[in-house]
Amino acid sequence: MDMVEEALQLPLLADESPTSSKPTKTPAQKAVRKAFKGTAHLSNLLPTGSVLTFQILSPVFTHEGKCKSFVSQSTTLFLLGLCSVSCFLLCFTDSFRDERGKVRYGLATFRGLWIIDGGGAATPAMAPEEAAKYRLGFGDFFHALMSVMVFAAVAMFDQNVINCFYPEPSEEALEILTALPVTVGVICSILFVLFPTRRHGIGFPLSRN
Repeated sequence: MDMVEEALQLPLLADESPTSSKPTKTPAQKAVRKAFKGTAHLSNLLPTGSVLTFQILSPVFTHEGKCKSFVSQSTTLFLLGLCSVSCFLLCFTDSFRDERGKVRYGLATFRGLWIIDGGGAATPAMAPEEAAKYRLGFGDFFHALMSVMVFAAVAMFDQNVINCFYPEPSEEALEILTALPVTVGVICSILFVLFPTRRHGIGFPLSRN
């Protein structure tokens, strides 16, 4: 009986030993991989809904990186533009807790916060002096512009988008596609740290208060 069990275990042990080595990667592929890992956290600076929409629809619109016609490229450009506009506009949204402790969302304007979450007549109105604290400022447009730039950097790391528009990039183009998103991501990350936003809008983490 022991001999039979040993005979059955031999093939399993043989399969566990590595039979083939991993394929070697070119320096360009290693650079792209390192850059992708280094800027993967950039999506945390963007609205969750915009990032998820892009990640879900990108393989569909690009046919997994194989754009077969001009229509596929056009729809991919439309997706990129839609997500960029979404990242820009959602930076002007904010949230607060009403008297009942429920989270309410609104759109920041030059006069204050315009509540848009559809609470209706049952939603307690915000006091004018309180709403004035949510007025638009220069920092809001600054963060909205940076969000668009960060999304562009994230999109340039999406292999489906790159393969759709540049199926066979040259060495120079590959260096640009690798260095430009990293540079934009690093600069925007530093600016986000130096000038943090005080808003907690749609798609962004909520504050405890």
